[in-house]
Amino acid sequence: MADPIATKLLYVTAGSPEEATKIATTLVEQKLVACANILAPATSIYCWEGSIETATETVFVLKTKAGLVDQTIAKITDLHSYDCPAVVALDIQTGNQEFLNWINSNTK
Repeated sequence: MADPIATKLLYVTAGSPEEATKIATTLVEQKLVACANILAPATSIYCWEGSIETATETVFVLKTKAGLVDQTIAKITDLHSYDCPAVVALDIQTGNQEFLNWINSNTK
């Protein structure tokens, strides 16, 4: 049985649905993540280089093993168009054990 603490959810933003799809597809193909959910559009308001900015972004959520988080973040950063991509990893505390096992079996 997979340890649910060893499973992570990654929250990521991208500049477009196309960019999110490209990154997510690469991550799934390389088995760094088991799956991705792409949610669009999102309005983001943030401070960048001293100015308040508003942008339309695409949010995507990834599911992976804890042991793949650093490698996944590195790959996202490599593929991403942003200088400072938003990528955060959150612990999955509990969930459908069958789904958590599926994540485990669909990642390297």
